[in-house]
Amino acid sequence: MRHNFSYRLFINKLLNSINLFTTGSTLYAMQEEIYDVVIVGAGIAGLSAALYTSRQRMSTLVVSKDLGGQLNLTQLIENYPAISADTGLGLASKVEAQAKKFGAKFIYGEEINGLRKEGDIFVLKGLKGEYKARTVILAFGKSPRELKVPGENELKGKGVSYCAICDAAFFKDVPAAVVGEGDPGLDAVELLGKYAKPTYYISRSFQLAGEPDLVNSVLSNKNIQLFLGYRVLEIKGNSKVQGIVIENLKTKEVKELQVEGIIIEMGYVLNTDFLKGLIKLNDKGEIIVDDLARASIEGVFAAGDNNSGAL
Repeated sequence: MRHNFSYRLFINKLLNSINLFTTGSTLYAMQEEIYDVVIVGAGIAGLSAALYTSRQRMSTLVVSKDLGGQLNLTQLIENYPAISADTGLGLASKVEAQAKKFGAKFIYGEEINGLRKEGDIFVLKGLKGEYKARTVILAFGKSPRELKVPGENELKGKGVSYCAICDAAFFKDVPAAVVGEGDPGLDAVELLGKYAKPTYYISRSFQLAGEPDLVNSVLSNKNIQLFLGYRVLEIKGNSKVQGIVIENLKTKEVKELQVEGIIIEMGYVLNTDFLKGLIKLNDKGEIIVDDLARASIEGVFAAGDNNSGAL
């Protein structure tokens, strides 16, 4: 888990801003289904926001493709305050239940692809319909870039991970691999190399590229075996990861490595194209926010990994 106490500080700031923005407006949904707050995304950022806004008697709607977001990629969480151990989906379900207790509504299987303003009301366009709100919290985050190979989707959360910090320790004393590029890949394999035995690093690049100290650290770790200039063909396993099939880009030689874990660090994809023209984005496509998580247009906030502040 990447976020904990920082969310509490963020949500308190956000609520103060929303209270100022919605002063004088009714705190209940109108017949036209105009919500005080529509939250896009049901990861830990969106769920935390829904809990706080609904508890403040703001009519709240959460719209998301799924419940949990990247939390669903984690089978075991042990570093979240007040939670001794839980699955990612288990933690998300608990926060969802809390928010529902205070009246928050949820719509799943929906993807927002448009946002416009009509007078004082925001209209969010989705695949299934349109949703209206006085305030919008964009909390859809980033999505890890996938390999798109057989076995990857089926074994997510069953040995396939996209977060070394979250999951490296789960592969202690067992063979595991990192598939990555650049500094993110090197960071991941350096960390995994402290736990997994042996640790494999698989990269399409023919040489290590990154910060010199990081490169030297990886090269000096005898536990790490490098497969440079290789691509992944398949991830094997039934109920859990059992192996990874790779191919040499030059010789076309195919190898199968026996591993119990695979951490994919190929970067992240952020879909904010639908916000262009309405909200200011930086050159990375992230939503530009101030220290209160406010976007460039009044009434729109951003939380999670989608913004320049990474709150």
